[in-house]
Amino acid sequence: MSAPVASRTASWYPPESLAQRGTVVLLPGRGEHPGVYERLGRRLSADAYAVHVLETPDLGQLPPGPAAPLVLAGSDTGALRALAAAADPSARWDGLLLVGTPTVTDAGPVADTPSPGDWEAELAVRTACPAHRGRLAADPGFDRGALAVPVPAELAAAAEAAVPLLGGLPVLLVHGEADAVAPVAGTRALAARLPRAVLATVADGRHDALNDLSHRSVAATVVHWLERLRTGPQLPVLVTVREN
Repeated sequence: MSAPVASRTASWYPPESLAQRGTVVLLPGRGEHPGVYERLGRRLSADAYAVHVLETPDLGQLPPGPAAPLVLAGSDTGALRALAAAADPSARWDGLLLVGTPTVTDAGPVADTPSPGDWEAELAVRTACPAHRGRLAADPGFDRGALAVPVPAELAAAAEAAVPLLGGLPVLLVHGEADAVAPVAGTRALAARLPRAVLATVADGRHDALNDLSHRSVAATVVHWLERLRTGPQLPVLVTVREN
């Protein structure tokens, strides 16, 4: 069920018959608003995880007493904001979910973004999912052209500075292998710097990995990681798959 818990927040809760198994707080990326993640919110809440998507990075918008594990997530620049926020020594996060993370290096972010005003090009780099393309095209609240705005240098610097401060915090990184906005090589390098990172790359996936053609498989990957996180920060293996 969807319901607002605070100003500019969209939330999805598990059915009343299910005990909450954890909480995911998501920070959207450039041009997005909380409603863009309705499909993800409904899917994770059906698996008993509460989902709160914030339009602004004000984490004080959260309702009291969120169920653990408490995961901070972000897509695009939201992933950089999540990285920076997780390094706060007073933070209480149990894990991080980073999706389509712009490259974090000493030199700053690297992005091949579409030209401002080229809506078709923006759609093409965002997602190959026809349903999501149609949703964005009909959404008056979506900020077209925002993806052409460079990642703020101070945000990239804050995210870069946060990486060595995360310690053993479990991190799931999800990235499209065909992401032209933030090439996957940057996320591979970031994952290598995080001692408790799990990297999931999406075949032919574009920048909006949570809302791309493989959104069901990506959501399932997130749920599987959340279930592992519930057992402890060491992320014990729950399922082993072998293919001959």
